[in-house]
Amino acid sequence: MAHGKVTITVDEYSSNPTQAFTHYNINQSRFQPPHVHMVDPIPYDTPKPAGHTRFVCVSDTHSRTDGIQMPYGDVLLHMGDFTELGLPSEVKKFNDWLGGLPYEFKVVIAGNHELTFDKDFMAELVKQDYYRFPSVSKLKPEDFDNVQSLLTNCVYLQDSDVTIKGFRIYGTPWTPWFNGWGFNLPRGQSLLDKWNLIPEGIDILMTHGPPLGFRDWVPKELQRVGCVELLNTVQKRVRPKLHAFGGIHEGYGIMTDGYTTFINASTCTVSFQPTNPPIVFDLPNPTSS
Repeated sequence: MAHGKVTITVDEYSSNPTQAFTHYNINQSRFQPPHVHMVDPIPYDTPKPAGHTRFVCVSDTHSRTDGIQMPYGDVLLHMGDFTELGLPSEVKKFNDWLGGLPYEFKVVIAGNHELTFDKDFMAELVKQDYYRFPSVSKLKPEDFDNVQSLLTNCVYLQDSDVTIKGFRIYGTPWTPWFNGWGFNLPRGQSLLDKWNLIPEGIDILMTHGPPLGFRDWVPKELQRVGCVELLNTVQKRVRPKLHAFGGIHEGYGIMTDGYTTFINASTCTVSFQPTNPPIVFDLPNPTSS
């Protein structure tokens, strides 16, 4: 393990993730076995090992939570896009659903669909094309100014962290620009500035979108869409035990690089059917130093 602080800089292939993936795979075998490989999810009835905490991972539920069968666990992690547009009515419905779940702790971040959670986005929307998101444009500022406060049944993280059962969990909503939704930033320095806020010593990182090369393939476009700077931050600086995300519905599943487990927990499929099952993951409880 390197001593001293590792500084991540903008990658030369930052703006072209597909090219970045090819370059690093050919020149560094960065995404090759034996270190990097797929992982099968553990069955829900697997007994939790002694001295472990069971995390239940979901993402991209898009106001379609009614039919989801939720498994046993200790801590729920939701990686964003819990609504279609971030309307207060949707947030309330999601919060009610959270309230009915039996988990001891629930941790939630926003995604690009939680438009009202992104204050800069909302300020711009008022100035822009009224017809793009008419139901959002109609909201009065007092309707959404404090929309996070509607989430009373969870811990909401936005570029912030919380320690739960000894695990340090950091959550951040930002994703590479895609059609100008919420929490979108240009690839490169703008996103890296957000990733640089992630402290060292994090056990679990929650982001809305994937890092490069891990469950970020979009078959229809034949492209990788993960963030290169996020990957470099995770692998070279922060090194969490678990990096959980969603965002790319097609990428649902689990991988590892031999140290960090990467979980794309998108509940909705590419056609927005909420049929991908929640993913459970057991982590050994941190030993108090």
